[in-house]
Amino acid sequence: MVDSTHTIRVDVVSAEESIFSGEARFVALPGEAGELGIYPRHTPLITRIRPGTVRIEKADGTEEFVFVAGGVLEVQPNTVTVLSDTAIRGKDLDEEKANEARQAAQEALKNAKSDIDLAKAQSELAVMAAQIAALRKYRQKR
Repeated sequence: MVDSTHTIRVDVVSAEESIFSGEARFVALPGEAGELGIYPRHTPLITRIRPGTVRIEKADGTEEFVFVAGGVLEVQPNTVTVLSDTAIRGKDLDEEKANEARQAAQEALKNAKSDIDLAKAQSELAVMAAQIAALRKYRQKR
């Protein structure tokens, strides 16, 4: 039995599937204004999050890492919900694919013909750089 005074329910959901669902002692993730740390009984909050790593310290003390390409965070006293178009478990990150996507984004940046193309390429590049950083962080923990 999990003691709910010391844990918080965490759900990380992508457009395709539920990536993580379980009890946690602590959650850290990239908020718009900087790193956010969430403990049980946190003040309610809704905010956007930047591309980066969601670190979940599970009830048993182990850690789970999930890369998110930005999204929305909702915190209630007993629940944390992370909604992201793209969310990938740390163990499923693929450095080769991420590097290929980053190179494609850099090429798109060079070939941008309009402000919209430029903004889209810059956004893609930021997401891929965050994904590669998340992958390296995940590997260091292993």
